[in-house]
Amino acid sequence: MYTVQPQDKKEFYLKLTEQLRSLVEGESFYLPNLANAAALLFNALPDINWSGFYLMHGGELVLGPFQGKVACIRIQVGKGVCGTAVAERRTQLVPDVHKFPGHIACDSASNSEIVIPILSQGVVVGVLDIDSPVYDRFDEEDKEGLESFVRVLESACEWDDFRTCLDNPQ
Repeated sequence: MYTVQPQDKKEFYLKLTEQLRSLVEGESFYLPNLANAAALLFNALPDINWSGFYLMHGGELVLGPFQGKVACIRIQVGKGVCGTAVAERRTQLVPDVHKFPGHIACDSASNSEIVIPILSQGVVVGVLDIDSPVYDRFDEEDKEGLESFVRVLESACEWDDFRTCLDNPQ
């Protein structure tokens, strides 16, 4: 597996995104694609302690496929970093989670975080969430690289059945 080197972070993310494209090729079901994406990120990114997805269900985020320690199961839209990413429909790059208003501490070892919304036909269907025990772990290059990574998932996965669940929560 390709590992990140500070001087070639853009190349790292290009190769990581290519690995994801290979993994999802021919598979449109979001669940295994998200599971493999979480594992790929967790094993490739240095200095992280959690990588995974929260998916919209019944008007809130619910824990999806992930790698790392146990996590919060439900997050309200607008709450914490993940809920804020959904409410604002934009990536949240947080150098120090302890200074983020309303931060939800699922793991007290986490000190920085990045959360990228996942969209389907303009609707937020979930988020990619990555935590790190290192302050200021994520920068603009990480943001750009991870947003490209998420775009692969947005286009590869068949979200119509998932969006039907969003429209008709049980």
